Amino acid sequence: MKRIFSFISVFAVVALTGCTCKTVETFEEAADPVALSDEAKEAWDDVKRGMNVAWGTPDLVYSRSEVPQNLTDSYKATAWKGERVSAQAVLWTAKDIEGVECEISDFVADGATLPASIAKAHFVRYTIADKVDKSCLCGRPNGHPAILQADMLDNLEAMDIEENTTRPIWISVAVPHDAKPGVYKATVKISRCGLGSEKLPLEIEVIDQELAKPADWKFHLDLWQHPSAVARAEGVDLWSEEHYEAMRPLMQMLADAGQKVITATLNRDPWQYQCFDDYEPMIYWSLYDNDVWKYDYSRFDKWVEFMISLGIDKQINCYGMLPWGKCTIDYQDMRTGAKDNRNRKISTTPQEDKYEKVWGPFLTDFSAHLREKGWLHMTNMAIDERKPEDMDVAAAMIAKYAPELGFAMADNHDSYKRYANMRDVCVGQKHSVMAQEEIASRRANGDVSTFYVCCSTLFPNAFTNSQPFESELLILYALAHDYDGMLRWAYNSWPARPEYDSRFRYWASGDTFIVYPGARSSVRFERLIDGVELYEKIHTLRAKYADKPEVLVPLEAELAKMRALNLNDASYEWRAFLDEVNALVNEIATK
Repeated sequence: MKRIFSFISVFAVVALTGCTCKTVETFEEAADPVALSDEAKEAWDDVKRGMNVAWGTPDLVYSRSEVPQNLTDSYKATAWKGERVSAQAVLWTAKDIEGVECEISDFVADGATLPASIAKAHFVRYTIADKVDKSCLCGRPNGHPAILQADMLDNLEAMDIEENTTRPIWISVAVPHDAKPGVYKATVKISRCGLGSEKLPLEIEVIDQELAKPADWKFHLDLWQHPSAVARAEGVDLWSEEHYEAMRPLMQMLADAGQKVITATLNRDPWQYQCFDDYEPMIYWSLYDNDVWKYDYSRFDKWVEFMISLGIDKQINCYGMLPWGKCTIDYQDMRTGAKDNRNRKISTTPQEDKYEKVWGPFLTDFSAHLREKGWLHMTNMAIDERKPEDMDVAAAMIAKYAPELGFAMADNHDSYKRYANMRDVCVGQKHSVMAQEEIASRRANGDVSTFYVCCSTLFPNAFTNSQPFESELLILYALAHDYDGMLRWAYNSWPARPEYDSRFRYWASGDTFIVYPGARSSVRFERLIDGVELYEKIHTLRAKYADKPEVLVPLEAELAKMRALNLNDASYEWRAFLDEVNALVNEIATK
């Protein structure tokens, strides 16, 4: 359906009915790269005229090209006070329809009403993704088959729907902390411009148990941020005021998800240019006579202060001391007689003498600067998946030049036990499982222990083509194994145009991001938040029933069962398992 056709149709409706229809500028999604079967084509012939709506499940994605199956007429969710719950309605039509809007009524219970404003509705958009398999997850040398996947939650007020297509609508309900317990009923009205509407009943049972606010969540969420990608996507100058204003709603979304860590890059691209946008340095180096180094921390300071102002204030992880490949530092040569002092580079490796000559003075100066800012206690030199012999050098240098500075590591070599100053350890889910006793010991010492998945893990994951429930499953895995949290790269390292095509040449689609430009969320991100909320609820119940452990026996049995299972076995009924755990949590919460 062409946009010009939609425009003309809207004005025709206005003339005939007197109603006003919303017109919204948007982009045209990609065509489905997978040919539709004859059976799927014929299914559209049996679809009744007009607009069809029903409830789906937030656990799964729905094909844009096929008639949706296994839907229901009603949807009920159970929520704690302060919890945000997810639901997914599904719309499908065999004919073009224009000006579709979604409106949610007040939530009404016996003697209590919650305003409609607690609910938000977003049209789910489709992007091209890889159909990844075990043959090649990290990298696409031969390419994976392309598919069309529902993921991005758009902020459109209205949308035109083409014939023979399905359009999910994601609904989030943020229950206020002061809500009265009860069963609240609302109506989701999906209307088409001047031509009637369909209604779906929505029921939220609010139980008398309160979830902590995100700033107080215990889960150590570490999603790596990429400021440079925002500047490029939004068309603004890096580190300008416009850049910070563009980042504000995006990073506020991250803070509201309970993020604990600020990602900082000390020098240019610690990951050796393996993203669409370079990671720009936040600290600028200058070399003076007698090999004296000086450092401009102004951009680093502004970035950290900005993130702290949003509520991300527990930890700063600084990457660049041990990058992928050679360590390359951009600097200005200010020595007497230097002919061209701009854009100079020095490259080195941990095995070279000049590595210490470069990094030793920096570590000393950086540590002093952090102490002055009051950030030394929360800052780590962070290193990602480097070999132990290089790690040994970096760890020794930190201990020598900046012993108060922390050390963080994403470890795929099972080498973290070699280092006593490892304040933040993150182990690859497929590489190692930390013993609960070890995690408890580190926690007592004030250290953080987490796990990560990346492109090497097919299931569960948070790729564009992953099923939504996988994000929640990852968080529950963290709790079952007593990890403090989870790391995932990255929050917003976008390819050229992720809302249209989420693929990138090096990694499975969606591996590098979980939200979209314009501060638009995703199905994956919403379900990750659902998982973090589940983690927090279980911690709340453990504290509440610390003197009555028998109450928690059924729940603890389920978590023990998860520890004994192979998380990477996609054939297991993980959706049913999640449903059972959530039901147990709510049952215990009402005791």
